[in-house]
Amino acid sequence: MKNRRIFWPLLATLGFVVASTASATEVLVTENISTSVTWTADNVYNLQNQIYVLPGATLTIEAGTLVQSTAGVGGSLTVCRGAKIYVNGEKDKPVIMTSTNDSLTSWHEGANEWGNLTVMGNALISASHYGGEVVGSNTKEPTGLNVRQMEGLVAEFPDDLKVLYGGNDDNDDSGSIRYLSLRYGGKVIGLANELNGLSLGGVGRETDIDHVEIMNNVDDGIEIWGGTVNLKYVSIWNVGDDSLDLDQGWRGKAQFGLIVQGYSADASQGSGVGDNCFETDGAEDSDAQPVTTATIYNYTVIGQPIDGDHGTAWRDNARMQYRNCIFMDLGEQLVKNDNSDGDGGSGYGYNGTLSWEDTWLTEHTYRSTINAGAYSPGSFNDPAVLYTVQTNGKLAEIKDSVFYNNLHGSAYTEANARGVRNAENHNVTATDSPIQSITRGAMVTKGGKKMLPVTNLNPLPANDALASVGSALADGFFESANYRGGFAPDNNWLLGWTAVDAYGMITGSSSIENWGQLN
Repeated sequence: MKNRRIFWPLLATLGFVVASTASATEVLVTENISTSVTWTADNVYNLQNQIYVLPGATLTIEAGTLVQSTAGVGGSLTVCRGAKIYVNGEKDKPVIMTSTNDSLTSWHEGANEWGNLTVMGNALISASHYGGEVVGSNTKEPTGLNVRQMEGLVAEFPDDLKVLYGGNDDNDDSGSIRYLSLRYGGKVIGLANELNGLSLGGVGRETDIDHVEIMNNVDDGIEIWGGTVNLKYVSIWNVGDDSLDLDQGWRGKAQFGLIVQGYSADASQGSGVGDNCFETDGAEDSDAQPVTTATIYNYTVIGQPIDGDHGTAWRDNARMQYRNCIFMDLGEQLVKNDNSDGDGGSGYGYNGTLSWEDTWLTEHTYRSTINAGAYSPGSFNDPAVLYTVQTNGKLAEIKDSVFYNNLHGSAYTEANARGVRNAENHNVTATDSPIQSITRGAMVTKGGKKMLPVTNLNPLPANDALASVGSALADGFFESANYRGGFAPDNNWLLGWTAVDAYGMITGSSSIENWGQLN
């Protein structure tokens, strides 16, 4: 073992101060976790390969713990179905997962320096295109038997159950994740097979996730496949594909988020240069059950104004409600009907499902029974039980939001066709910035795309974002927030625990001169 010294900050009233210098021992993690264990802040845990938390085991990570992987080694952490993880970070003592290339004090161009955090659960997924991982094949019906091999994981032998997600329990509890910063990850396994910053497959609503940051990643920031997990206080910055990618019948909620498009590496768009801000696939195939049906409140979405892609991309019968959001500096369209995901899906209107146009006109109470299969009222696969997140409005809508500086010639073409900017939706196409300030660096070309990197940001609301017409109904997860975007006028929740604060990219944050690692 090798000793390393880490400077850990404490949050004082007027900013960060260095309280003490602590000695931390490097622990090389080489074996799967089969019995419950706690990782403590007096150690640095270096992932030496793909590490699995196996079914029946629980990994607990104390506040202030640094988890690393030697750059280029490709260490990664996966929580299997039937296992749990508790990331117990705090605002002044986050848990950081990163590579050894991370100075912890300044941003650098980079990704694919280690793997990621993957969590897999037993909630329902829609994955009828896939089979062969276990005996039998998936179906379009929500039987609770559909499973899928997680993207970016490699089965070690036929029917390797530890790489699978999915089941019949939407109340699946895989633990909790709080105040976690994930940086410079996204190991590339092969063509179109890359690890996301945070991968969530079949994770249920009893799993708690809040205050999570993704900084630089080769693929998506957060990707969710099915399940019912909810997200709160999420920052996704400079990822190499889609910022928030939703698939396979996700039926969850999200509130208070920030998306800042950029690049993590000089690579093609989708593998180092940002693609869509939100990309949403409905089901696989689009007439399968369950289908993505979700609600997102209070996100601030900042695109790339020259070569960024879409604000919201829709595929395969996806049904999304975006409310009280900010969409600004988009490179292309606010609303893009991609129709299908290119993986063999059939798009909107297939086999009696709602057309793209009708999805925007149909009340949230609509319950399709196409391919619903046999179920008993009140059972886990009853359509009335599957689809409970949307409680009012239409299946697809963008409401009570601010649009600013979206200058592409087709920025609002499809949105207008769907009535997004009609008066009854209370959206504002603003002439003044809806955030306090944004500073971009000089234009650079990455992956053949012209990028204007965001170097400093004050995301607090301004002008038309200071007050909304409506707000979320407080329901135990959603909070009633009468403003637009991800930040209250007096609460920059990025301060104290994020890389963007430590790297000096947030206006008003204190410098952290001594937060770093000494060899």
